[in-house]
Amino acid sequence: AERATAVVERITGSGGSAEVCLADLGSLARVRELADRVSSGHGAIGLLVNNAGVGAGRPPYRRRRLSEDGHELRFAVNYLAPVLLTRRLLPALEAGAPARVVNVGSVGQAPVDLADLGLERHYSGAQAYFRSKFALAAFTFSLAEELAGRPVAVTCLHPASMMNTPMVRESMMPPMSTVAAGARAVMNLATGPAGAAGGRYFDGTDETRAHEGTYDPMLRDRLRAVTAELLAPFLDDTRASGR
Repeated sequence: AERATAVVERITGSGGSAEVCLADLGSLARVRELADRVSSGHGAIGLLVNNAGVGAGRPPYRRRRLSEDGHELRFAVNYLAPVLLTRRLLPALEAGAPARVVNVGSVGQAPVDLADLGLERHYSGAQAYFRSKFALAAFTFSLAEELAGRPVAVTCLHPASMMNTPMVRESMMPPMSTVAAGARAVMNLATGPAGAAGGRYFDGTDETRAHEGTYDPMLRDRLRAVTAELLAPFLDDTRASGR
């Protein structure tokens, strides 16, 4: 809350306007409340950046934690939360068209095991993180296809490698790049011409390909079905379904 308030003060101090809306992304109910609070106060939204995440954690990456809803925490925060938030905000994004959704992923991606989404076997925080970012990229491409012909562009990116963030420092690995470099990559898709066309993946500001498995239509269909089942209690009206 203090960090968010400080950002708002900087924005308002330079003549802009901003407000803080906080939520625990480890709770799907809180994510739903966040989306509904934003959409009720702002009927039209031009940009959604899904950036918050949980990293690998401290070595030896063995601590398995669950979200409020009983999901593996990295999968819940890095994947389920942005999917739910995006779905519930789609009507407002379409009202603010042309609009954009930018999913901040990672070059670290590993195929999800749909039979073990919670990584109950052979758990590691790093593997959980990689799988959650794989799922986020797959969601990006699925949603971009779903919204084809509609004025909401959905893209995904790896902002920069090992930025100097609390997430990286917690992993006990030396930073390799700056937060500013990652911010430039995000802004490239948020406001630049590169982000106007959906279904694309970037490494920094360079367009490239995500893990090849994220383009597999059968896997994406299965992941979408499983995700829809997990989120069904929180997508309980036609307004939020995005259809």
